Amino acid sequence: MDSGFGAPFDWSAGTPWYNPTMKSAKTAPTLDRLIASLSECLTPESARRLLALKADATLQARVDDLADRHGRGLLTAGEQAEYGKYVSYSTFVAILKSKARQLLAHSPRE
Repeated sequence: MDSGFGAPFDWSAGTPWYNPTMKSAKTAPTLDRLIASLSECLTPESARRLLALKADATLQARVDDLADRHGRGLLTAGEQAEYGKYVSYSTFVAILKSKARQLLAHSPRE
């Protein structure tokens, strides 16, 4: 499945570039609270729209390039930082999409 971010992957499976150190013990409670607050705002319609969210072609191409070069160890320090941000963003979106799927699974069909 085209993730809209990075090399094609299934958002529900998380991100293949996730490094466990990216979610440090200090940021985990904050991220968990933020996601919980955002997921409480989801309606069935907004959940469906969130699940359809994809990056545009230009951004997708950039992340694909960085992912490829990251896998070969060819990123500069600046590119590594940029790529790390994309990984963090994709992880955040993947978690929100998971919450959206959970909502839809427990919502009566409209």
